[in-house]
Amino acid sequence: MALNPFFLQGSANEQFLIQDLINEQLRMYGIEVYYLPRKILKSDDIIREVQSSKFDDNFIIEAYLNNYDGYAPGSDVMSKFGLTLKNEINLIISRERFEEFISSFLEGISLKIEEGIISDYDFKNVIERPKEGDLIYFPLGERLFEIKRVESQKPFYQLGKNYIYELNCELYEYENELINTSIDEVDGTVEDQGYITTLTLVGSATTATATASLGGAGMVGQIILTNDGSGYTSTPTVSISTSPSGTNATAVAITTSRGGVKSIQSILITNPGSGYTSTNPPTITITGGNGVGAAATALIVDNGVASFSLNGGTGYFSKPYVVVGGPSVGLTAVVEASISNGSVSALRFSNTGYGYTTTPSVVISGISTTIGIGTFINNEPIIGQTSGTIARMKDFKIITSNPPTSYLRVFINNGKFYPGEVIIGGISSARYLTKSYDTDSYEDPYDQNEEIEAAADLIIDFSESNPFGDY
Repeated sequence: MALNPFFLQGSANEQFLIQDLINEQLRMYGIEVYYLPRKILKSDDIIREVQSSKFDDNFIIEAYLNNYDGYAPGSDVMSKFGLTLKNEINLIISRERFEEFISSFLEGISLKIEEGIISDYDFKNVIERPKEGDLIYFPLGERLFEIKRVESQKPFYQLGKNYIYELNCELYEYENELINTSIDEVDGTVEDQGYITTLTLVGSATTATATASLGGAGMVGQIILTNDGSGYTSTPTVSISTSPSGTNATAVAITTSRGGVKSIQSILITNPGSGYTSTNPPTITITGGNGVGAAATALIVDNGVASFSLNGGTGYFSKPYVVVGGPSVGLTAVVEASISNGSVSALRFSNTGYGYTTTPSVVISGISTTIGIGTFINNEPIIGQTSGTIARMKDFKIITSNPPTSYLRVFINNGKFYPGEVIIGGISSARYLTKSYDTDSYEDPYDQNEEIEAAADLIIDFSESNPFGDY
């Protein structure tokens, strides 16, 4: 039997009345919460998994706390992975308030995306209703909750329309999303969560310096490579025969690769020794490295540069030029620098020179001086100039000292920073020198991996082929 045509089963005015009454009740008995829509930065095209997202908008909306049974004592679970909190709340919000106050704003951003004005995140299908994955900041508990389910059909169509959304929320588990709402109490909830690494920075570079010392008679002044060999898979060892009446010389090989074949490029002297003679020069032996065919001879000189007293400085990201003063009569020494962690770690001789009667000058150049500038901005990309690593800035602190030292905490790294490299803020253009990089700063009070490993090493010797003993 058809419905009575003289009854409307709900007119528009009746629907407006119920919606107004619900809005009024929520304002009277509800609480104010922050609604944080998720902006998708990157997702997997195959399984549609969200790989990175951010929350940088917030909306205050009134909500009724419908159910808080999830805060019962049994919701906290202690497992071998630590303490897990399963707190849950159910919130009711006004459909009309959400559509007028939040959806309209998100729809405006979605239109800008279509016009090409905004393109760094995705708002598709997020403007119709609250979405699973969006966050709710609950001020009474000072916690963030993630929306796990949205009930949009309850109560069921009184007078032909639904008037509320019921949000089933679970305590948010942080996964390195960007949260930058500009509200300290919201952003502070995740300040120390996630995989956070710490960079120790210095605000200025220092130039390396060196003082030369002269040698006497019978020095190995140069090692001439007569055959560069081939087939090397690792750096070979260079041995110099024993000096008959002085100090033994030492040297290292520098390898190169051409056309897929690895060979020796040059041999640098680390200690020219003394007491060798030109009539009976030392023998150069090249072994190891799985290569063959390399051979070299030594040139003996007198009164060359024998060693350096080195202050390595800071701020070197490529090999600096080293210029050694020349003798009044003879050959000028030629030196190559090695760097480690942004400092000059060693000076090695291509040629020690000869004929020096006075100590020559040594000048080391190539330092970067445009560092120690600016202040990093919260959540901006941090870029390592040598490693190419990109991370997001968590916080930045400057400690007054001589020289000034700063600490920068970053997260969402795509690699590892190098000690000694310059890092630049992608927005602020701040530039600082990385003194050290802490890769073990995961901030979790229940993280005891190192302690467990150290205790296990006392029980089982994992260096043995059979750690449980031989039978």
